Amino acid sequence: MQYKKLGRTGLYVSRLCLGTMNFGDCTDKKSAFEIMDRAADLGINFIDTADVYGGPQRPDIPLGYGISEEIVGEWLAQSGKRNEVVLATKLYQPMIPGPNGRRLSAYHIRQACEDSLRRLKTDHIDLYQFHHIDRDTPWEEIWQAVDVLIDQGKVLYVGSCNFPGWGIAAAQGEAKWRRHMMGLVSEQSRYNLACRSIELEVIPACRYEGMGLLTYSPLDGGLLAGALKKAAERSRRGKPSLPIRDPMFRERVSAYEAFCEKRGVDPADVALAWVLSNPVVTCPIVGPRTLEQLEDSVRALNLKLKPEDLAELDTIFPGPGGEAPEAYAW
Repeated sequence: MQYKKLGRTGLYVSRLCLGTMNFGDCTDKKSAFEIMDRAADLGINFIDTADVYGGPQRPDIPLGYGISEEIVGEWLAQSGKRNEVVLATKLYQPMIPGPNGRRLSAYHIRQACEDSLRRLKTDHIDLYQFHHIDRDTPWEEIWQAVDVLIDQGKVLYVGSCNFPGWGIAAAQGEAKWRRHMMGLVSEQSRYNLACRSIELEVIPACRYEGMGLLTYSPLDGGLLAGALKKAAERSRRGKPSLPIRDPMFRERVSAYEAFCEKRGVDPADVALAWVLSNPVVTCPIVGPRTLEQLEDSVRALNLKLKPEDLAELDTIFPGPGGEAPEAYAW
């Protein structure tokens, strides 16, 4: 396994982070334990979860479940590996009834942390992440509440998730320059070949602030894992497949799969290797539903894309044109 510092911290994490959103939903506890056992054997020391993970996240079911955290907590307790794991979780989503059971008020931060600690069966969270930006709560309130948790030893580092560039700047301004705190040490964003908008503002903000970048959905929900070839195979067997309705995107995926086939590499490996090739990225988060999917993910660590490969991938899946403002102005 390869390791990299988490942003400007002295903390080293594995180049693949084990995501657990499927635990308790698509993946039962027994299978989840097998996945975490194997991840530990492979040297993956970074586990990412969230209070809301472990069940359907739909508008008609407004409250979270906490099942994923409970499964991870049971595994940590039974395996005895708590001190070998960098444990990350998140808060923001509604977890209890009422208007104060969500977002980033000091009221909710305190309660959410206590609930996550209980479910995770631990006395501290290594990386506590804001799952979304809260436009209604001032940063002075958020950081004051987090400062208490840090002083109590319940939280070591703080990160953001799904933040815009201006949100990172606002958070860091209050933390670093007004409160003299370390502030955010990482940002977690959706990033893959087909979804590159964070190259405009978020990636430059992370680089400037010395923040680690954790990326999720590296395979774009499976579309970059050989979706067209798998669809054709399922169609031959008379089974439904993942639809790609956008003709232009279908054309790009087709060109991408031809690119991978020409080089004799698996599309999923190329998609992960492409994310790993960005120097700002600390690690992509892989969320395997099965043990086989976890094993497959590790192959990408040994795949190095050449400059000409990266250039060709840019023509297949064009980015936003670089960083702001040069991407759209002079």
